[in-house]
Amino acid sequence: MTPPHPSAPGTAAGPRLVAARGDLSSAVERALRTDRPPAYTEASIRRAAPWGEDLQLALYLLYELHYRGFEGVDDDREWDPDLLRLRRELETLFLHALHVALPDAPRSAEEAFGPLLVERVNPAGSVSHHLETEGELWQLREYAALRSLYHLKEADPHAWVVPRLTGRAKAAMVAVEYDEFGAGRPERMHARLFADLMTGLDLDPAYGHYLDHCPAPLLATVNLMSLFGLHRALRGALVGHFACVEVTSPPGSRRLAKAMRRCGAGPAAERFYAEHVEADAVHEQVVRREVMGGLIADEPALEPDIAFGCAATVLLEDRLGAHVLEAWASGRSALRAPLPPASPSSEP
Repeated sequence: MTPPHPSAPGTAAGPRLVAARGDLSSAVERALRTDRPPAYTEASIRRAAPWGEDLQLALYLLYELHYRGFEGVDDDREWDPDLLRLRRELETLFLHALHVALPDAPRSAEEAFGPLLVERVNPAGSVSHHLETEGELWQLREYAALRSLYHLKEADPHAWVVPRLTGRAKAAMVAVEYDEFGAGRPERMHARLFADLMTGLDLDPAYGHYLDHCPAPLLATVNLMSLFGLHRALRGALVGHFACVEVTSPPGSRRLAKAMRRCGAGPAAERFYAEHVEADAVHEQVVRREVMGGLIADEPALEPDIAFGCAATVLLEDRLGAHVLEAWASGRSALRAPLPPASPSSEP
């Protein structure tokens, strides 16, 4: 049997391309659809808003080539030098904006993570607090659609750091990732559990299905993981990001499990967050003490990067939370386009 050509088109497992949101995302979209270099100008780069819809979608499309790609797009485009050149320019803008927004970013792990280990006295601005006490089913469905861009590939961006670690840090990182990927049981993979959650909420669990619905503040949170994961020089920042996620996950997941139960979202929806309450309580200790502690012991110069990764994660999550809660407080969808209503059979 003749093996497939290495440049065979991407399979249907990848999502479909979505409509552009400006000059840069249009250049990427057209390049992927036509198998040509991206057509853009330096002026369009200079005009780009780092937090804007255009740049964040362009980055997301470029990063997705390193995950599952897109339906009908040649797999070889992952390493297309013209696309990589554009990606590098957009990454530079994004990373610069993060540093500008964090002029007093912490320099030590203790300074970065200390505040996260204490429950907020004032939960204002917390989406999970809102959903726990006041959230409605339509808001839970929107939240799940937003988070699907990461949770359907949960732990994938963090796997890139494994070959860049050694000793304690590597062993502990692999142990945590093993749990994230279901401990050898595909039905227990966290991505699969989230797909089940989406089905229970009458959402489409197909990978990347809600990309066109997701606004820039959400895209930025996913792009951050890809940015850190794809650059060996940012391995410390990726560990800081991962530790931040694991530290904040158990209390947030506990609130979201209560929200799902209160709104009658169904057992699959509750199961995903209940799993994270238990698993991430253990992961948090392992990541902070062994992954982060091991990396600092091996490469102490990376501690400021770890702290920066944590601070950048908090910054983007706060930006996303503000966007979501502002929209809901006004009675509007937090998505770029509202979801179709749940079918009557799936209503509680």
